[in-house]
Amino acid sequence: MDKLIEEMERYAREYDIPIMQKEGLVFFQKLIVENHIKSILEIGSAIGYSAIQLARLDPDMHIVTIERDDERYVKAVENIDKSGLKNQIELIHGDALEVDIDGSFDCIFIDAAKAQYIRFFEKYEKLLKEDGIIVSDNLSFHGYVEHPERKMSRSLRGLVRKIKNYIVYLENHEKYDTLFINEGDGLAISRKKKTNMVE
Repeated sequence: MDKLIEEMERYAREYDIPIMQKEGLVFFQKLIVENHIKSILEIGSAIGYSAIQLARLDPDMHIVTIERDDERYVKAVENIDKSGLKNQIELIHGDALEVDIDGSFDCIFIDAAKAQYIRFFEKYEKLLKEDGIIVSDNLSFHGYVEHPERKMSRSLRGLVRKIKNYIVYLENHEKYDTLFINEGDGLAISRKKKTNMVE
């Protein structure tokens, strides 16, 4: 398994595929164990790196993961086959804004097109179990979000603005409490607010 992980990390570097940074992944894995998470919906499989790393935490873990890019999807299928975790990971080929998913999940992991984070959140949060969490990755976006003075192309500036809008959206969401974590490339952990609590 570790050989496969190393191969995937090397492939991601070589072909500039965004995979989860190690510090963020370690934090996420710990969060999953502490919250007894057994089901995850991942939006943005890339080459299957995070799905494999999360599925291997627990033989009872089940992950549904969505990838729209053809080449990345094919590579993810190959990697999941090699991992021996095929019975735990269901890979869906399609645009996350267009596919329909059934079921409910302990965790929803958003790690796809940054400009669409609000739309992903709004589409899929209804599938979250009552005590579940939504984890969003790349909210620092390589430091550009915290350092707007850095030189950026027009398209990058637009993307950074959309990430900032998403952060504000989470901060002001009436149904969720969000904790922002400075691990990896910046994570947000969103939990449903407790309502009608009995004193």
